Amino acid sequence: MNENLNRPPGELATVSWRTSSYSGVDNNCVEHAVLASGRQAVRDTKDRGRGAQVFGAVSWQAFVAAVREGAI
Repeated sequence: MNENLNRPPGELATVSWRTSSYSGVDNNCVEHAVLASGRQAVRDTKDRGRGAQVFGAVSWQAFVAAVREGAI
């Protein structure tokens, strides 16, 4: 589903990251950013240096739908 797993952090350094409103108090936090290309990036707040998963439009829509349905 994802197009680029663990992209280098430097490539994503200039985007504005937002913490998910669903992030919990147990440090189960994810951050989201929209890239200049329109792709979507997601990373683990606790391990930002690990990189991010980047999704194209179709993959992002499928991911969001799966989360909403409780599939993942």
